[in-house]
Amino acid sequence: MTEDINRLDDLQNSQSIGLSCFWHTKRKTINKFKTNRKMTYVKPKKHLGQHFLKDTSIAERIVNSMTLHEKLDKPNRCSCIEVGAGTGVLTNFLCKKPEYDLWIVEIDSESINYLHKNYPSLSPQILSEDFLAYDLQTFCAEHGEIALIGNFPYNISSQIMFKVYENYQVVGQVVGMFQKEVAERITAAPGSKKYGIPSVLLQAYYDVEYLFTVNEDVFVPPPKVKSGVIRLTRKEITKIPCNERRFKVVVKTAFNQRRKTLRNSLKALITKDLSLSEPELFAKRPEQLSVEEFFKLTNLVDSVQNSI
Repeated sequence: MTEDINRLDDLQNSQSIGLSCFWHTKRKTINKFKTNRKMTYVKPKKHLGQHFLKDTSIAERIVNSMTLHEKLDKPNRCSCIEVGAGTGVLTNFLCKKPEYDLWIVEIDSESINYLHKNYPSLSPQILSEDFLAYDLQTFCAEHGEIALIGNFPYNISSQIMFKVYENYQVVGQVVGMFQKEVAERITAAPGSKKYGIPSVLLQAYYDVEYLFTVNEDVFVPPPKVKSGVIRLTRKEITKIPCNERRFKVVVKTAFNQRRKTLRNSLKALITKDLSLSEPELFAKRPEQLSVEEFFKLTNLVDSVQNSI
């Protein structure tokens, strides 16, 4: 009987020890998982407009849409800035493109840490900067003409494109993902309800193409709207055929009252005699004018302003 009791105690002790080892091992596994998760996961931040692309085939398609290196005098090397790299889904394919010298401009510190850990060879070229405040002119003075690429944060995508407009001399190409509505506005043709200020200003300097639509379910978190990928390639021009500053004023003034004819929307900029001299032009609404007609309109307004 005593021996049976001793054997029972030994069995209970061994089970207790085994259970303790089990929980110790499980705890280590959980801790290891948490550590790895911290190293490989970036939480999307709503205030930064982050929606991380998770479909690598779409990422590869976006990267392969860049063609600026084929148009430069030195086709074997071209500077490229990725805006808002996030978790590096585009970065992964850009790194495999020897024709591009890749730089990253990222404002999110968590993404910055992730990129440094996962792309250590790029560390010197990962810039912790706000792209909207970043000096592209200074960068390009050292690195030459650039291509911009990105799954652009939705909350600042329009601001990014106006920055491109202001720096058209150094931005040779843009390939990017936008909210579908924004992408369609940029690439809209005259006569469309979506044709407006960004359409005219950007198309004055760039050939624009709507490449393809991307569904909501390929992002984390999924946005509430579809996305569109577009490409802008700068035209072979150094200057538009009118006063650039006046051109921007005319376009904005016209579209600020887009339902009115130009005769009425541009009253503050023109004289009655001018509108009578070009009755067909001034009888149109702004969305009916081509970019070339906006050049003509700007020169007409400029002639009046210069004579005052």
